[in-house]
Amino acid sequence: MLLDHPTEDELRHSFDEALDAVRGGEGVATDTGLDVPTVAALWEIAEAYPSIPEQLVAAARAAFAGQLDGSNAAARQAAIERAFEQDG
Repeated sequence: MLLDHPTEDELRHSFDEALDAVRGGEGVATDTGLDVPTVAALWEIAEAYPSIPEQLVAAARAAFAGQLDGSNAAARQAAIERAFEQDG
């Protein structure tokens, strides 16, 4: 279990390791610090193994970029706010 938020370097290392793992037919570890969109994109690669289309790798890289730049978190927050507005 992660006790603190990982640094950007730690996240990059985790992503690279996870990408290598799924490209090799393995799954994604649960304690990587990667966000849900990134992990979901990595699982798509794992599920496509051994015939992994390059667009899945590109999608995983894009999802990870969204984690690093905060756009994944912003999209999640916006979805939560919309849900509360609809219920309220």
